[in-house]
Amino acid sequence: MKEFSQADERAGDSIRSKRLLNKAFPYLLITPTVILIAVIIVFPVLNVFNLSLQNYSINDPASRSYVGMQNFFSIFTHDSLFPLSLAVTAKWVLPEIVLQLIFGLIVALLLNQTFRCRGFARAVSLVPWAVSGVLTTMLWTMMYDQRLGIINSILKSLGIIHQNVAWLSNQNTFFGAVVLAELWRGIPFFAITLLASLQSVPNEIYESCELDGCGAFKKLVYITLPYLKESIIFTTLLRGIWEFNSIDLIFTMTNGGPMNQTTTLPIYMYKTSLIEGNYGYGSALGVISFFIVLVIAIVYIKISGFGSDEDE
Repeated sequence: MKEFSQADERAGDSIRSKRLLNKAFPYLLITPTVILIAVIIVFPVLNVFNLSLQNYSINDPASRSYVGMQNFFSIFTHDSLFPLSLAVTAKWVLPEIVLQLIFGLIVALLLNQTFRCRGFARAVSLVPWAVSGVLTTMLWTMMYDQRLGIINSILKSLGIIHQNVAWLSNQNTFFGAVVLAELWRGIPFFAITLLASLQSVPNEIYESCELDGCGAFKKLVYITLPYLKESIIFTTLLRGIWEFNSIDLIFTMTNGGPMNQTTTLPIYMYKTSLIEGNYGYGSALGVISFFIVLVIAIVYIKISGFGSDEDE
């Protein structure tokens, strides 16, 4: 009887070990990814928070010391460029998101129609999104060129302007020129994302709506947009974060000028940290940027009701 009892215990231990291994196996598989994320993301973020509490300039490493909240106090009380960079950031992000959403929705609706070479048109619509920010800068800088740019040539041939315009140097046009270049690059993201959501709208609903005498505008307002609500909230939130943190295009086209009129908060942080070498002050700007984005994202999700069940 003891032999049978011991055999049962060993079998039970073996079963429990297998169950434990089966439960732990998925976590073992994701462990390398978790470690990689911790090394690439978590550690740098914590390091930025740590540096924000220090007086640390690469030009004067001997003076490195912890100063507590002094950097933040200086930003909010003595830094005249900080509120300007916030205003420029809002001026940059809001028009980009609104215009990219509107034009992206228009492109998505067009690509959702049935026509010849539709697959080719959908592939071509992705081209601006696939182009890097630096290459986009080169293309648009050449098109904006005062002497040889194609934009001046087209506008002069149409009689809209009578002499060449320095689009990136003119006080009245430089900001709009950068916005247009980024708009060209950002529309495909909205177009493809919204197009994917349009595929899930049942055709029967449109057919029933047509039988009731509804036109294209009513179908858009009462059918299409409600079905796209979640996608619109998600894409605008995601794209808003990207545009807030965007540096490549606007910096390479204008270098934050003229007179800091295109210096967004991330560009200000970049110049302070990597160009001037003031890592402590630049890290404090980064921490402020982090909390600004975090608060806006939370408020936006709360107000929009993203992910909530409407039936509740």
